[in-house]
Order: sequence, then C-alpha cells, then structure tokens
Amino acid sequence: MKINGTHYRTIWPGADGASVEIIDQTLLPHRFETTLLRTLEDAARAIVTMRVRGAPLIGATAAYGLWLALRDDASDAALEKAAEVLMATRPTAVNLRWAIDDMMGHLRPAAHDARVALAFERAGQICDEDVEICRSIGQHGLPLIEAVAARKTGPVNILTHCNAGWVATVDWGTALAPIYMAHDKGIDVHVWVDETRPRNQGAALTAFELGAHGVPHTIIVDNAGGHLMQRGQVDLCITGTDRTTAAGDVANKIGTYLKALAAHDNSVPFYVALPGTTIDWTMTDGMAIPIEERSADEVTRMSGRTASGEVIDVDIAAPGSPAANPAFDVTPARLVTGLITERGVCEASAEGLAGLYPEHAGK
Repeated sequence: MKINGTHYRTIWPGADGASVEIIDQTLLPHRFETTLLRTLEDAARAIVTMRVRGAPLIGATAAYGLWLALRDDASDAALEKAAEVLMATRPTAVNLRWAIDDMMGHLRPAAHDARVALAFERAGQICDEDVEICRSIGQHGLPLIEAVAARKTGPVNILTHCNAGWVATVDWGTALAPIYMAHDKGIDVHVWVDETRPRNQGAALTAFELGAHGVPHTIIVDNAGGHLMQRGQVDLCITGTDRTTAAGDVANKIGTYLKALAAHDNSVPFYVALPGTTIDWTMTDGMAIPIEERSADEVTRMSGRTASGEVIDVDIAAPGSPAANPAFDVTPARLVTGLITERGVCEASAEGLAGLYPEHAGK
C-alpha cells in the first residue's frame, strides 16, 4: 500500500545488509518514521513494545529476528535460545509460533555455516507469502461487499475493530484487504472505525491507513457500534484475528466479542478475515486460548499531540486506581457468519475449516 504516493511494506531488509527496517507503529499517526533492528534483542523488543503488531507482522518480525540472532552466533544453542526469546514476546498470536516453527524446521538440519543465508532467504519468503495470502483474502472477501452494493443505494457501511489493515501484516492486510479492493474497483464503501481502546489502534492506525489510501471512513467510540447497528447504519462487520481455533472460535482485540453480540442481535453479518497461519489446529476450545495481560499504563495513560505539535503522554484515570488490561477476548464460532481466508470463505466451524484445509482435517 502507499503513503504519500510511495509504496511501503511494513518490514524489509536494511540497505546495509545487516539489519531489518520497520515502520515504528508506536509513533503513528502523528509521525511516520522507520527504524532499524540490528539484533535479536531489537526484534524481540519491537514485538513486545508493539512497534510491530498484528499477528502476521509479528510472525514476519520473529523470522527476521532469528536471522539477526544467527548473524552473531549460528550454533545450535544460540538458535534454540533465540527461538525461546522470540516465542515469549506475545503469547496470544499464533502466527508467532508458526513462523518460528517454520524457520526452525529449515534451520535445525542445516550446517552452521549455511544458517545465516538460509534464515535470510526463508524470512524473505515468509514476507512474500504473507503479501500474496493477504491479496487472496481481499479477493475472496470482495464478493461479500459487491453483493451488498448490488442490493442497496448509497455506500456499503462496514464496521471494523482494532487494526487488521496493511500495517498489521506485510502488505494489504486481512480485514481491510477486501475494503481496499472494493474501493479501488469503484464501489462506494464507507468504514466505521472503532477507536479501539486501549492503545487506539483503530483511531491511530486504521484511520491513518484508510485516509492515506483515500477510503471514506469515520472514527467512532468503541461503544457506538451497537447503536449504529440498531439504526441500520452497518451493512456488515469485518475484523481480523490473532488466533482462531480449529472449531472456528476467534481471539481478537478486546471488544470484538461485544461487537459480535451486537451484530448477532441486529442480524448484521459478522465476518473474520485471517490467513491459514492464524489457525491453531491443536486447539478446539477458544476459552483455552491464553489471553495476554498487558500493562495497566495502557489503560490509565494516553498519548496525543498538543496544539503546538508536541506528542506527549498524559494520565487520564483517577490517581492510585488500579486498572486491568486483558488485550484480547474470544468470540465463539456461533457468532461468526463466516471466515474469509486465502482459500475462500467458509463457515466458522470445524467442518468449514476442514473443507478449506483438508490437510489438517482430523489432526
């Protein structure tokens, strides 16, 4: 996708051949800056601090993190330690585990002196594959928007939660990919953007990238979605996911479950867009997904830009009051109209997923 007319991915090899460059998402939307990751510790810190975020991008960053680690030490012990460090950074997103397992499958059998080049090559392939996967998700989700456009006048109003756009992946995005394709095709689309507290990934990131691409959108507070659905102002919901069980339960940014409940009560279709790498084939019960508990500071403090242009953090809560910050919730499959994947759209169920991914059926 493009920013000010220039095409960017969210992660790419540094020009010096010894680093990885990323867009620092903690500075958006007020500043657009890139930063270099030079070590394993840099990559792990970028994931933990959410300089990179979104399940597919976390996986891609971890893949390059292994390459950075091997540049210093390509021994078996160093490889295993690097994988352990990266695996501990974010517990909910299954792409992290998938990418590390994929890289380790390629690297463990390799000769030590071949590991650095092999890691660099495979990390780049993972990024390229993610771009094509997201493009396919967009192509499979586009007909859902086209069907709504064909039966109504005025814009197709789509509600999304958090950020599942191109800054959450390597390019294109998951939930936003069909929206970009519809917009580029000339379909009149409008996106209701949940602000998505805490961290405001909707107001800061989704609105930023939609605006940069020229897609009409309106930021709303998280609690406004049900109100809009009651008044017929939402045609469908599309969100992303950080982990989906083999039975179709979905773990996504906290607040997704409430949107799914409101959509169900108002007969609004609720779709979840995801790459196959986000499916946890070892798990069938969504309530068993580990839910990351992040710092209370994300709830009690907020960053913003002052009238003078300075970006600062401010306290917004009563001093001394404790805060809880579960980062994700689980939406049960029964509330999901369908799953949009790179292989097509299916029912949110074990049977639906097995139909698209028969190689995993019965495992």
